[in-house]
Amino acid sequence: MQDIQEQASNDYDPQAVEAAAQRYWNEQHAYEVKEDPARPKFFCLSMLPYPSGALHMGHVRNYTISDVISRYQRMQGRNVLQPMGWDAFGLPAENAAIKNKTAPAKWTYANIEHMRGQLKSLGYAIDWTREFATCRPDYYVHEQRMFVRLMKKGIAYRRNAVVNWDPVDQTVLANEQVIDGRGWRTGAPVEKREIPQWFLKITDYAQELLDGLDTLPGWPDAVKTMQRNWIGRSEGLEIHFAVEGEAAPLTVFTTRPDTLMGVTFVSIAGEHPLAQKAAQGNPALATFLEELKHGGVSEAELETQEKRGMATGLFAIHPVTGDKVPVWVANFVLMGYGTGAVMAVPGHDERDFHFAKKYRLPIKAVVAPLSWDGKSIESVTMFHDTGSGKVEYPSIHLEDDISESLTWSAWDERFGQHGVLLNSCALNGKTYREAFDYLADKLSAEDKGQRRVNYRLRDWGVSRQRYWGCPIPVIRCAKCGDVPVPEDQLPVLLPEDVADVYSKGGGVQSPIKTDPEWRKTTCPECGGAAERETDTFDTFMESSWYYARYTSPGAATQVDERANYWLPVDQYIGGIEHAILHLLYFRFYHKLLRDAGMVNSDEPATNLLCQGMVIADTFYRDNADGSKDWINPADVEIQRDDKARTIGAVLKADGQPVQIGGTEKMSKSKNNGVDPQSMVGKFGADTVRLFSMFAAPPEQSLEWNEAGVEGMSRFLRRFWREVTTHAAQPDHAVVDPAQLDAGQKALRRQLHEAIQKVGDDLGRRHSFNTAIAALMELLNAVGKFADMSEQGRAVRHEVLETMVLLLNPVVPHVSHRLWQVLGHAESVLEDQPWPKVDESALVRDSLTLAVQVNGKLRATIEVAASASKDEAEQLARAHPHVTSFLEGKTVRKVIVVPGKIVNIVAG
Repeated sequence: MQDIQEQASNDYDPQAVEAAAQRYWNEQHAYEVKEDPARPKFFCLSMLPYPSGALHMGHVRNYTISDVISRYQRMQGRNVLQPMGWDAFGLPAENAAIKNKTAPAKWTYANIEHMRGQLKSLGYAIDWTREFATCRPDYYVHEQRMFVRLMKKGIAYRRNAVVNWDPVDQTVLANEQVIDGRGWRTGAPVEKREIPQWFLKITDYAQELLDGLDTLPGWPDAVKTMQRNWIGRSEGLEIHFAVEGEAAPLTVFTTRPDTLMGVTFVSIAGEHPLAQKAAQGNPALATFLEELKHGGVSEAELETQEKRGMATGLFAIHPVTGDKVPVWVANFVLMGYGTGAVMAVPGHDERDFHFAKKYRLPIKAVVAPLSWDGKSIESVTMFHDTGSGKVEYPSIHLEDDISESLTWSAWDERFGQHGVLLNSCALNGKTYREAFDYLADKLSAEDKGQRRVNYRLRDWGVSRQRYWGCPIPVIRCAKCGDVPVPEDQLPVLLPEDVADVYSKGGGVQSPIKTDPEWRKTTCPECGGAAERETDTFDTFMESSWYYARYTSPGAATQVDERANYWLPVDQYIGGIEHAILHLLYFRFYHKLLRDAGMVNSDEPATNLLCQGMVIADTFYRDNADGSKDWINPADVEIQRDDKARTIGAVLKADGQPVQIGGTEKMSKSKNNGVDPQSMVGKFGADTVRLFSMFAAPPEQSLEWNEAGVEGMSRFLRRFWREVTTHAAQPDHAVVDPAQLDAGQKALRRQLHEAIQKVGDDLGRRHSFNTAIAALMELLNAVGKFADMSEQGRAVRHEVLETMVLLLNPVVPHVSHRLWQVLGHAESVLEDQPWPKVDESALVRDSLTLAVQVNGKLRATIEVAASASKDEAEQLARAHPHVTSFLEGKTVRKVIVVPGKIVNIVAG
């Protein structure tokens, strides 16, 4: 102990302190956990990182949040699991390998080694015995086995689909990866292609995924809203339009069957079989369909692009009137959404309206809005009460064709609303609901339609055409078709040594597609020659079930009985940018595991915290070609005026000016990232952790500011000095509350208020910045506390010892060392219980009340905690600063709010 105190008496050396603490944790296997039914468990999980080569500050913030929560929960006596793994497959690794003429596996494993070391340097309480990389066969064999079983159940299937195709990266892109019609990585114009794709029937779980959101109060409302919108449940009618000269009808889905009588044409997708057939004898249409193959297939892009179309020459038969309506190809209709056909009602749909105006197609109004020229209908019943069937709009009647009285020069929002029907024969005067039910019954009876619940959600396309991914375990047989690989032949191994392919400039073509020996196999059903599927899984497959594998390290199956001890995850942490795809697939895959009998819970995570981005200033110089040369903030010197306002910036290397860009998310593209290792080397891991928790609430963006980091470093050094200076003094007595004077009670009360606040902030509110602020205030109070009496030193000892415990989740290295300095035997600090609040310490002997005269603060008074309202009023009126304002006035009323304020009204 003397040796420890001698070391501690020196100035704070973060590198030495952190190395010693980490060495001790490693020797003690401090964060390795096992299932213990006698203890409440807590599974704390951050989204696993992609091994890109180095951590960035976004990683640091994310994993520090997780670590703070984990350490706090451990101090609550819970059995805490905090694991780590690597989302190791994917296109970036393959592209990097092509660029560097190496193998993706070699590049990936080297990055994992480096990033693991970085994570360990930050002192995270991770159980490294559960680590895995998703590119290892002992991981992906389990998702291959699951896929085989899903094929047999019909949940996994293959069909042709129109996709976003990046011609440079030679792969399918998700809608979210297409930006302004270009690939998010290559910038190449995206093409539409129809190719065979593997899918999982997530749509079979659409309603359950929707309903499950109501069971997740611990998830942010914003995430749940985005998922609800993405699932997009809607109720409507599926309506069949016969097509002149065709045997099969054209089927549409609509949520506005009340507008059926306003259909003036039908729009179909360019990939629709009717469009393809019509193009065979129409060269102009064939050319137009070819043009439509360029550009993305996302709904967002369809909404913003110019509306284009061409008539097919075909006519659909209106299911009620029997009228012929033309069939047009429109670039805003996709085969992948709904039926690939839309009934067009330009009188009541803005998109159809603009299309009809452009191509001079008829526009017909069949729903009268409930307001017209400022006049509104009081209730629907008046349509029935009039007996004449007339709508009381100026000059508009149910029997009139109001489209004849309108110029339709611009879209009128009133016609997009629900109302009452007109120009609709037997439907005239009916409301939306009445028309819906009438048509549902009529069309169903005539076999021309039926009620249908539809979802915006589409089945999950899991195929990717590149190499670095999990092989899809399917065998292609000319005789038997697509045959799942027998489970006893799994895993289908991805060859890792492909450096030779890239060193020869093989480009982006997948090595397994070009290797006939890898493809060659035997059909397990007929024994004939066959080939392996050469598509690989979308990497969302690996990240959708990784959380469950942490619970069952080494298991021969995907998970084992240990999973039900740890699951669901108690706290999940990650960016809100994953709100839809990852988090939706994450929830879906958990239901697949449940239905396979592997887990007994319905949802994978009980609570979700979405942390904000880490942002930083950007700097650049303009290049001659109009591009920008982005400069790292570390290479720039800010110029300020005498009031510390920024007036410019120069490059340190040459002293010449640089342009100041905006404050943006740290990224390689803007070269505004801060290397966490440089910060750890300069200030220490605890300082970096402290800043990342203090600079902003976790759900908000954190603006990187090195001056703020320096401020956190000063705080830790001051705390170090307070503790080590105190520990060097003689032994300390135990606090005796009966002997404390007012000053000692005040400091002890502030301590126990801090215990109460910090515990709530860390455990319930996850308001880490306010917890740290409360401890900073407490340290300031300790610094002003000069009482060196026996009880004064006893109170100081209680405060400092408790502060070490309260700070431990955020700065564990410093806390580890200072716990020893304060006289405790070496032990894992998290084994110490969280400090308990002494309720008696919170009791105040006296209270400070504000005194107002006519609403303005004039004084403060100190009163006994037990003082009555009359006593408080007398003290307030006697205060000299108050009497001067009451002189010559009559007190009309006195309001006393116990414990807060005395307000005197005088005049």
